[in-house]
Amino acid sequence: MNRSIIKWYVLFLVLVFPLHAQEETRYQERLEKYKARWERAIPRYTKLQFAGSMGMISVGLGWDYYRKHWETDVLVGFIPAYTDDNAKFTFTCKQNYYPWNIRLNDRFSFEPLACGAYINILLDREFWGKQPDKYPDGYYWFSTRFRFHAFVGERITLKLNENNSWHKSISFFYELSTCDLYLINKIGNRSLKPKDYLSLSFGLKLQVF
Repeated sequence: MNRSIIKWYVLFLVLVFPLHAQEETRYQERLEKYKARWERAIPRYTKLQFAGSMGMISVGLGWDYYRKHWETDVLVGFIPAYTDDNAKFTFTCKQNYYPWNIRLNDRFSFEPLACGAYINILLDREFWGKQPDKYPDGYYWFSTRFRFHAFVGERITLKLNENNSWHKSISFFYELSTCDLYLINKIGNRSLKPKDYLSLSFGLKLQVF
């Protein structure tokens, strides 16, 4: 009788423990995937940009992926009060593409082409996305709040000593950009010069991860 009980007990352990181990493994796999998804949501760098039709100065965060060829920025810009009485803020969502990265030496690398697009939103109640009812239909064919931009540029990166800095690298870039309204005006008015429809901007990117 005792041998029979022992035999069934051993059989129970053989059947139950592998199933328990499999459940633990599946749980750990789900947990690791969950952590990895949240880690990807952490911004990889900070960015500071001057001009670019998104404000005199813009600051924001960003993410890089696909072997760092693609980047997505989210920026908030500031427009000082020049001729207007009130300063204004903008919000920009920007998509960047860097097809090539050339290593110059142990510390410097160069990206000869940067290109992409972004949408800029003027955060002010005086500007609108849809034409107000006080204007006749078709009086304004464009939005005064939203602008769609395209750009090209270049970037050079300096690798930092991670023991002395909490940043991995610092990059300097410049961009030439234009927006939908400028391009339409250029098509309709050939007398416009590049300075009338192109914007030059400069910026710094501080890589954290």
